[in-house]
Amino acid sequence: QVRVEESGGGLVQAGGSLKLSCKASGNIIKLGAVDWHRQRPGGQRELVARISRTGKPTYADYEDERFAISRDYANNTVFLEIFNLKPEDTGVYYCRATIFTPMQDDYWGQGTQVTVSS
Repeated sequence: QVRVEESGGGLVQAGGSLKLSCKASGNIIKLGAVDWHRQRPGGQRELVARISRTGKPTYADYEDERFAISRDYANNTVFLEIFNLKPEDTGVYYCRATIFTPMQDDYWGQGTQVTVSS
């Protein structure tokens, strides 16, 4: 059984920062690429950042340099740091992980709420 769980969200004032975690656990042989997605209130889920199995990061918006994705291979965990938070960053942040068990499949977590007050 495989589990993907996000954590680290919360209520933050504009200008602050957060570090979100996405941890995969269970019968995992290998953790592949991991994405972070955001769903704003009333909006659709959108890709924020991705990190490949080899650690290469890609961002949906390279002009917005407030996001940093990284991974901890030893603990099957991927992080998303958000700096200089803005009210428009408010939403639920989800991670999607490609996991080999050894079958390859994508797993979503339940999300973590981020609320930014102005």
